[in-house]
Amino acid sequence: MAFKSLLTFVSLAATLTGIHAALTRRVACPDGKNTATNAACCQLFAVRDDLQENLFHGGQCTAEAHESLRLTFHDAIAISPALEAQGKFGGGGADGSIAIFPEIETNFHPNIGLDEIVELQKPFIARHNLSVADFIQFAGAIGASNCPGAPQLAAFVGRKDATQPAPDGLVPEPFHTPDQIFDRLADASNGEFDPILTVWLLTAHTVAAANDVDPTVPGSPFDSTPGLWDTQFFVETQLRGTMFPGTGGNQGEVESPLKGELRLQSDHTIARDSRTACEWQSFVGNQTKAQQMFQFVFHDLSILGQNIDDLVDCTEVVPIPAPPQGTAHFPAGLTINDIEQACAETPFPTLPTDPGPATSVAPVPRP
Repeated sequence: MAFKSLLTFVSLAATLTGIHAALTRRVACPDGKNTATNAACCQLFAVRDDLQENLFHGGQCTAEAHESLRLTFHDAIAISPALEAQGKFGGGGADGSIAIFPEIETNFHPNIGLDEIVELQKPFIARHNLSVADFIQFAGAIGASNCPGAPQLAAFVGRKDATQPAPDGLVPEPFHTPDQIFDRLADASNGEFDPILTVWLLTAHTVAAANDVDPTVPGSPFDSTPGLWDTQFFVETQLRGTMFPGTGGNQGEVESPLKGELRLQSDHTIARDSRTACEWQSFVGNQTKAQQMFQFVFHDLSILGQNIDDLVDCTEVVPIPAPPQGTAHFPAGLTINDIEQACAETPFPTLPTDPGPATSVAPVPRP
């Protein structure tokens, strides 16, 4: 019932936003091409076009798009009211600190590998009059928009940049237990990101790959369709693991069901945890949920540590992604018999199996 109410709220909010945009007088931007509901959004059109042409390869769902989305989380989640309550600095959340102090924060263990996307984004930040905090979240939203089936993610301007680096230990690791991850996200969000919303946040792994969990196989995707925002991630994380894409035995990795696919230990355990298993399974084949729930949590993630009253909503600048492609399925060679049923309340959905030889997943080329 709560889920239906939230879907109704999200749908109604989208409808009202559209009506409001249609009735609001628009401002002509200085570029002579675009208009916006707020003049503060005009600067983002040039940033968007620059990102699409020069970072995202003409608007593609590539490794640069994946890593830009990953960066939004690693920057924003580094905030701890619990540390602040102890009289310690708890980080500033979505304040750009990971790119302002890269020599510190990209050396934190969970941030290993993000130095590459931070370095790639640096010239864009230099040539646009945008705070680092705003740029990171905007680039992630634009990157995600290139993945067919993705939601249109929120974009705000007006965030305050960090004046000091976030402390270490605030970004969850793939070898952490569900309890550790749930507690960390609840702390960062003042209790909002509970186990259910944690599952919603993990929807981003539908367009993700790992470079450094097993360095011998960089670019190993988390599902068989890393260029699509679909629900295959939720299908394939529930399949029985039988192999490693590379060496195996790496911290934070467990066996996956497909050649070339890497499974994070944290995804594996949360998919099977009694508090989240049914919510995880509910995403299988539910494209609307995969879009709307991530859209909902990204909005709040992207403003952690900021005062929303000080921000301007510029979501209209973010392109509406292409429609989803395909439907949920079992990869070739696998069936319902390969599912490790974890939800005790509902049977696993009936899905077709792709024809042909056993599915093998190609790596995502590194930036």
